[in-house]
Amino acid sequence: MSTPSPAAIERLSPDEIERRLAVASVAYLPLGSLEFHGPHLPIGLDALTAQGLCLAAAEQHGGVVLPPYYQAVGGEHARYPWTLMSDRPDAIEALLGEALARLDELGVHRAILFSGHFADAQRELIERVADRWNARGSGLRAVARTLGQAPEPPVLPDHAGRFESLVLHAVAPELVHVDLLPDAATHPAPASEDPYGHGRHHGDHPLHGIFGADPRGLDIDAAAPLFAHLTAWVATLARAD
Repeated sequence: MSTPSPAAIERLSPDEIERRLAVASVAYLPLGSLEFHGPHLPIGLDALTAQGLCLAAAEQHGGVVLPPYYQAVGGEHARYPWTLMSDRPDAIEALLGEALARLDELGVHRAILFSGHFADAQRELIERVADRWNARGSGLRAVARTLGQAPEPPVLPDHAGRFESLVLHAVAPELVHVDLLPDAATHPAPASEDPYGHGRHHGDHPLHGIFGADPRGLDIDAAAPLFAHLTAWVATLARAD
C-alpha cells in the first residue's frame, strides 16, 4: 500500500498494539509463495495480495496484521523461473504453530491464517494448523482460509490472470505491467483452448504460466469493486466461525 497501514504490527509500539486489540482482538497472518506469475506480475504476488486484504480488513474493523509469511507448498509452478517454494509442509506448520502459541500467550482471541496462494496443498496445510490448534481448546481461535475460497467474487479466481492482476492492482498498481505481455492482436491465445489447461505450461505460449482469464486489456475499473468484495469477506472471518 502506498502509505503505511495503522494495522501493520511491525510499525506499532506495544501500547499501540494493545489499543488496537482492545477494539478487536484479532491477528491476521497473511501467507503466500514466491512464485512465477508471468512477465507482468511480481513473484511475491500471493503474499502481497493476502497482506493487502488483511490490512484493509483490519483498518476497517480492527486488529493487527503480522508481516507476510513467504512460505507455501503446492501448485504446478514449482520449477518455473524464480519460484521458491517448499516441497514439504512440516517446517511451515511448525512456524505457524509457534506463532499461534505466542499470540495465545499474549492474549489474542482470534488468528486468521490467510493465504494468497491457494493451491490445494496450501489450503490443506493451513487448515491442519488451525484444526490442530483449535483442538487444544485454548482462548485463541484459529481460522484458515485461502483467497481461492472467497464466496461469489465478481471475477473468478485464477493464476496470474485477470483476477490476480486486478487484486494486486488494487493493492500496488505500480507492480502490475500487463503491457509486458505479448500483444493480443498478434499473439492471440488459441480460441478453443482450456484457459486452465496444460498448454499454458509451454514456454512458447503467449500466456505462458497464466491460468484463467486473459489479463491483456485489463479493465482497471473492476479492481476497486473486486477488492472491496474480498475485503468485506476477509473481515467476516474475524467475526464469525
